[in-house]
Amino acid sequence: MKIKYLGHSAFMLTESTGTTVVTDPYSDAIGCTMPEVSADAVTVSHHHYDHDAVEKVDGNPVVIDKEGNYDLPGVEINSIKSFHDGENGKLRGENIIFKFSMDGIEVCHLGDLGEECSTQLIEALLPVNVLLIPVGGNYTIDAEQAKEYVDRIMPDIVIPMHYRTKNIKLDIDRVEEFTDLFDGEDVLFSDDPELEFSREDLGGDTTQIIVMNKAVK
Repeated sequence: MKIKYLGHSAFMLTESTGTTVVTDPYSDAIGCTMPEVSADAVTVSHHHYDHDAVEKVDGNPVVIDKEGNYDLPGVEINSIKSFHDGENGKLRGENIIFKFSMDGIEVCHLGDLGEECSTQLIEALLPVNVLLIPVGGNYTIDAEQAKEYVDRIMPDIVIPMHYRTKNIKLDIDRVEEFTDLFDGEDVLFSDDPELEFSREDLGGDTTQIIVMNKAVK
């Protein structure tokens, strides 16, 4: 399977037979522009402008924005309700976490998760091979909270998202607040906006943090 980083919390996941899913497409109002992409399905963790710009995705995709189990050719999607804040949604409402099974790999996109790490939620998420996790704080969990999720989920690969870059206008932290919490040898800053994984790549003794470069429009 392939993962392409589209910026902010948006990724394009491609299964080996060609089925594609785009997560949390965003409006240009955040300060950067979504690359032009086409997909079979779009997942929306919650309906805020930086996560639900489905009009940015071509191909007449199916839009998935609710709890449930969904099947696409070669892809299984399981969505789990969580909260956008630490007060059971009283501040910012609910958030949908998406788990994707592709080519024998379990990918988990946490959306704008804001609730504290709990045993109940961790058990609902496991197993996870590749974890896409917000780290910028303020609107989501912050770097320290994200580190706790990583330590308890113990995925093979972690790809941070929803952090401040030079163009993004949101009041969120830089990715280094998160990556500095890990041993340097476990952190990779990749120049490639697209990575390919197979089952053979996974199952190591440590978790690798990969900061991906955004695909250019």
